Amino acid sequence: MPNGILIIDKPQDWTSMDVCAKIRGMLHEKRVGHAGTLDPMATGVLPVFVGQATRAVEFAEKGRKEYAATLRLGLTTNTQDITGEVLSRCDVGVSAQEVSSVLKRFTGELQQVPPMYSAIKINGQKLCDLARKGREVERAPRSVTIYALELTGQLSETEFCLRCVCSKGTYIRTLCHDIGQALGCGGCMSALRRTMAAGFTLTEAVTLEEVHQRGEALLMDVDRFFEQYPAYRIQREREEFFCLHGNPIPAQLPQGIYRVYGRDGKFLCLSRWERGKLVSIKNFFGA
Repeated sequence: MPNGILIIDKPQDWTSMDVCAKIRGMLHEKRVGHAGTLDPMATGVLPVFVGQATRAVEFAEKGRKEYAATLRLGLTTNTQDITGEVLSRCDVGVSAQEVSSVLKRFTGELQQVPPMYSAIKINGQKLCDLARKGREVERAPRSVTIYALELTGQLSETEFCLRCVCSKGTYIRTLCHDIGQALGCGGCMSALRRTMAAGFTLTEAVTLEEVHQRGEALLMDVDRFFEQYPAYRIQREREEFFCLHGNPIPAQLPQGIYRVYGRDGKFLCLSRWERGKLVSIKNFFGA
């Protein structure tokens, strides 16, 4: 059975779930999940976890993400990107220096109001479903963190290129909308490419066509995602038996989190050292 991680360069006009469905068919594996939704208009890094590796999704989706975005000033839409219905147009007389200056207001911890066109649920209903019915409901602001935000180029009088490193849950199109409001001319997102997610970058990404051609050969071992933690290899059969049955194993180690491997070198679990024992956080072996 296929197990591992694929870093997909998501094509435009595909949803993240479309990508997962395609990979399910190509690899003949039902257990496929992704770490971090990308809007259909966006492209770039989409970590996809296959088989036993899906157990790592909860860790992967929490990490920082990096984007290359294009901000279009003078235009606001109901989706906060250029795919939506135009709400207003405005003449733009803003310099690159002015854009760069206002970006400083949008770094650090921010309170961001999620857009109506999003998959967030309120009272069991997705905001996007309500928005398509012409309804708008009050949304509580969410705390997000912008670690880095910089102007990287200017395409025209109204379009500016941004680089953004941010926390989980950040809406880049809402960020573009808010920057436009701060500049007094309105704005929306006209392009988005994710360049990093879960520690993986575009240099590691493959296309769906490559997956179709090469299949399981492209899968990365799931322990690759946990490389920041030291490795511990079990030496005794009894300890391996304990581990494979979900029990702590004795180990004299510094306090911390470890990648635990079996005697044959196979990755078994991510564990935390507690009081002289390694206690499993998440297992990655089959039943």
